[in-house]
Amino acid sequence: MLKKILSGLAGLLVLLIAALASVYLATSPEAPPADSESARVLQSGPYSVGNAELTLVDDSRPTKENDDYPGAENRTLITAIWYPEGGESEPHPLVIYSHGFMSSREGGNYLARALASHGYVVAAADYPLTHMGAPGGPEVSDVSNQPGDVSFLIDTLLGLEDDEKPFTGELDQARIGVMGLSLGGLTSTLVAYHPRWRDKRIRAVISIAGPASMFTRRFFLNSTAPLLMIAGTEDAIVDYQANAAIIPELVLRGTLLTIKGASHTGFASLAEPYMRFFDHPDSLGCAALTSNLSTAPAQNPFSSLGGLEDGVDLTRDSPPLCSRKLSKALHPGRQQMITRVGVYSFFESVFAEDLSSRQAARNLLTKSMAKDFTEASITL
Repeated sequence: MLKKILSGLAGLLVLLIAALASVYLATSPEAPPADSESARVLQSGPYSVGNAELTLVDDSRPTKENDDYPGAENRTLITAIWYPEGGESEPHPLVIYSHGFMSSREGGNYLARALASHGYVVAAADYPLTHMGAPGGPEVSDVSNQPGDVSFLIDTLLGLEDDEKPFTGELDQARIGVMGLSLGGLTSTLVAYHPRWRDKRIRAVISIAGPASMFTRRFFLNSTAPLLMIAGTEDAIVDYQANAAIIPELVLRGTLLTIKGASHTGFASLAEPYMRFFDHPDSLGCAALTSNLSTAPAQNPFSSLGGLEDGVDLTRDSPPLCSRKLSKALHPGRQQMITRVGVYSFFESVFAEDLSSRQAARNLLTKSMAKDFTEASITL
C-alpha cells in the first residue's frame, strides 16, 4: 500500500513539474529576431563566468548612527565579484554596480553575468545603510556616502595582489565604468559628476531609472564621461519625464534609452521570472517602498547632495513616489533583454579595444536595437 501511495505521489510531482514548466514556457518573453545583432548579444559571451565574495572594510570613513544602530568607526562592504574564467590575457574593464534602495549586491546580477561573459570584471557591494538588511533599517540619506564607497571599491580592486584576486589577469585602469539601478543610478551619477565626490578614473556611466531631477546642466559639466540613462515610461517610482527625459538636454554626451511600458521594479534581477505574472511589478515595489519610507523624517533625504553652486537644485519638481495610476506594464523579461543589450552596447562603444568594434557597438545602441525591439527608442 505504501509503495502505491509513494508511486502516486511521485506521479503527481512529475505532473506538477511538467505543468509548471509548461506555464513558464508559455509566459516567456518574446525574443528579438534570431538573426539580429541583439539576439547575438543576448547569448553568453566567450567566457564562462566565475563568482566570488570579499568582505572589504574602509577604515578611513565611519558608518553613521541609524535609528537603534549606534554606527561604526568604519564602512564594511560585502562585495560580490563576477569575472571571466579561462583564456583571457588582456586587461579587463572594471564596472562597479550600485544596488537600489532596499536591494542588495545581487540586484543586477543578470547584467553582471552578461558583462563578465564578455571579459569584464563587475563588482557590487551591499552599501552599509541602504541595502535590505541595513542595521536600523534602510536609510535613503546615506546615498551621500556611497560615492566614497565606489571609489574605495575601485582603489581596493585595483590594488589586489595576484594571490588575493578571484580573477586572473589585470584590471585596466583606463577602462572603468559605473552603473546602478534607482538609488544606485543616483550613486553612479554622483561619483561620476559631483564637483567634490567625483572619481576622475570613471570613463562611462549608466543610470538605470536613477533620480536626476535635482541636477542642472552645471552639475554635468564636471566630467566629460558619457552617460546612458535607461528608463521606462511606466515607472511609478522614479518618474520618467522628470528624471530621464531631461538627460539628453543636460548632459553633453548623454544618451537616453527609453523602454516603452517598462516599470521600475522590472529592472531588478528578481523581477524575472518571479514578477512576470504581475500586471505591473511596481505594485510590489511601491508597497515595500512606501512601507519603509512611512517613518522617514520630513527633511529631504537628498539635502546633503549640495546646492546650486554644485549644480543641485532640490526645488525642481518631480511627482511623488508611487502617485501614478498603474496600467499594464511590459513583461519584465523583455524589459531586461533590452536593458542587457543597452548596457553591453554602451560599455563596448566606450571600452572595446579597437575602433571598428566601438563603432559597431554604437551602431547597435543607437540604430539596430530599436529595430530589434519595438519598445526601445534612443534619444541623443
